[in-house]
Formats: sequence, C-alpha cells, structure tokens
Amino acid sequence: MATRLRAALLVLLATCAIPSLAADVAGVTLAPSVQVSGTTLMLNGAGLRKRLFFKVYVAGLYVARTSAQALELISEPGPKRVAIHMLRDVGADTFTGALREGIEKNHSAAETAALEPRVEALAAVMKDVGETKDGMNISLDWIPGSGTVIVVDGTARGKPIAGEDFYQALLRIWIGEHPAQDDLKKALLGEKG
Repeated sequence: MATRLRAALLVLLATCAIPSLAADVAGVTLAPSVQVSGTTLMLNGAGLRKRLFFKVYVAGLYVARTSAQALELISEPGPKRVAIHMLRDVGADTFTGALREGIEKNHSAAETAALEPRVEALAAVMKDVGETKDGMNISLDWIPGSGTVIVVDGTARGKPIAGEDFYQALLRIWIGEHPAQDDLKKALLGEKG
C-alpha cells in the first residue's frame, strides 16, 4: 500500500513539475506564461495570421486556466491576454478595420451596434499609435475592474475600454464561431498541426 501511494505521489509531482513550454511560431518565441494584473497566465496556444500569402502577425492567447474549448475561454472570468507580434507594417485603419470585420462576422447587427462606441475607442488608440510596424508587440489585456487595456511594446496606450462583453467580442475575432482564420483558431485553442 505504501509503495503504491509513493508511486502515485511521484507521478503527481512529476506531472505538476512539467513546465509549460514556450511556443515558436514563424521565428517568434512566445513566453510560456505572462503576468497580467498580478495573475500568472499560461499560453493556451499560438499561431500565425496570414492574409493571402502574406504573414501578418503571430498571436498568442494567455489565460489562467487552459482549455481547448472556445466558449470556456471566452466566458472564463479573470485576466486574459491576446499577444500580437507584428510581422509586417500595417496601417492603423487596416488594423482596426480587420478587428471591426471580425466583430461583425461573430455578432448580430444589434450586438455590433452596441459595441461600436468601444470599437471606436480602440480605433482611436490605434490611430494614436499609428502604423503598426514589423516587430511591434501589441497586447490586448482584459483586466477585471478596469477593462480592455491596449499595451504597445510594453506601454499601456489610451484609457481602458469598459465592459467584459467587449473583450469577449475581441476574443471571438480569433476563436469565435466565424474566426478570422480557421487554422489560427485551432492553434490558439492549443490544437497541434
């Protein structure tokens, strides 16, 4: 009995001791974990966003509790991060236009209209940032009690955008029913290959 208990304990300890691995996508390494609002978030998955044959950015999804279920990740309470590493220069209007299109594809007209003032707030922040440059890091952080915080190369930009529904709408761009790119959705959900 003691031997079985000892063996079970060793298996449990070995399982807990396995660190999350960093992800390498298109030459970009994403950390296995990040800190957002004092909470350690784990990399759920990472993938490459392409437009036609152009590599646009690498995205990583960080959450407190990893899951392969999109709806769980979208509705899970607590801080979250979508980390974006740009692989080409993209104008602010093009960047926010793509976000707006992703929101429209995953929401009714009424839902989209309700989100529009906050989409405009995000567009204003990105317009202030200007063109997103190759190598730039953009994080869209959900911080409960504050809102969606846009962080560009380590510096928070603009004011937090209120409403968890807005952050959930952003997540649906990548992992919603009608994602921007199917293989990127699978990658963010941690699916291999």
